[in-house]
Amino acid sequence: MANVADGIVDRLRAWGVHRVFGYAGDGIDPILAALDRSSEHIELVTARHEEMAAFMATGHAKYTGEVGVCLATQGPGAVHLLTGLYDAKLDGKPVVAIVGHVVTTAQGSGYQQEVALPTLFKDVCAQYVQTLDTPEQLDAVLDNAFRTARATSSPTCVIVPHDVQQAGVAEEEHTHGVVPSAATVAVPRVLPTDTDLDRAADLLNSGQQIALLVGQGAHGAAREVDELAELLGAGVTTSLLGKPVIDESRDWACGVMGHLGTTAAADLTTGCDTLLIVGSNDPWTEFYPAPGQARAVQIDIDARNLGAKYPVEVPLA
Repeated sequence: MANVADGIVDRLRAWGVHRVFGYAGDGIDPILAALDRSSEHIELVTARHEEMAAFMATGHAKYTGEVGVCLATQGPGAVHLLTGLYDAKLDGKPVVAIVGHVVTTAQGSGYQQEVALPTLFKDVCAQYVQTLDTPEQLDAVLDNAFRTARATSSPTCVIVPHDVQQAGVAEEEHTHGVVPSAATVAVPRVLPTDTDLDRAADLLNSGQQIALLVGQGAHGAAREVDELAELLGAGVTTSLLGKPVIDESRDWACGVMGHLGTTAAADLTTGCDTLLIVGSNDPWTEFYPAPGQARAVQIDIDARNLGAKYPVEVPLA
């Protein structure tokens, strides 16, 4: 009979996962065994340390556009994930952390390696942290973790006690208190209004010294950024994570902005009269034009970023 660990691996497959980054520990032995049984479908990449597993999962999310998955045992193994998961949180990347926990009957007793995992992860995985307490929750909890990670571009966490991992998979029931779920999500398309687009076009067309600051949010829009730079006759700089978006052999490419950036980029942004920020929340505000020096347009799918680093006249979300 399949157990919950097998069910977790099956749900990973349903979400299209083909690689898990982790470090072994006895708190996740059932999941490791299930991954071994499904090795032809999902590759377990063993890191040298749980922190590296979280960084690898985040890197996977950054460079594939997929949800990264990391796996760690209970107690100290879970603690070690934090730095890598903060990388996912601060860079806005979808990662699901699956973490072992002490058996349910021992929780709250100060058992060996018992850590208050929901409290531990509540900041770094602020959008979703959930303990899988019963086999009946399996689909709903895993689906919500993946759905939330994808919809919010952030890390989430599923905590699985050791005895629950070993429990048999529950048969599907259509009854009160059992929540059916599906391994699917659709991220909404963000489209500004025509009025705001016209305002942005008028502002950009009136500029004389135009700078584009391009961040990781522009991944997938490299052609549009290139065409816009040509159309406006603008110089282009990027954040560190936005560096792959543009072709740095282009005449208008000025390199990375900020403390690790180029003199050309600093001259561009501090000397412009018009600034277009595309998918960037770059923190180095001293390299932006002085407040009031430039009129600015900002494009971002997260409205919380609009105007967060520079006064923006036309926000587009």
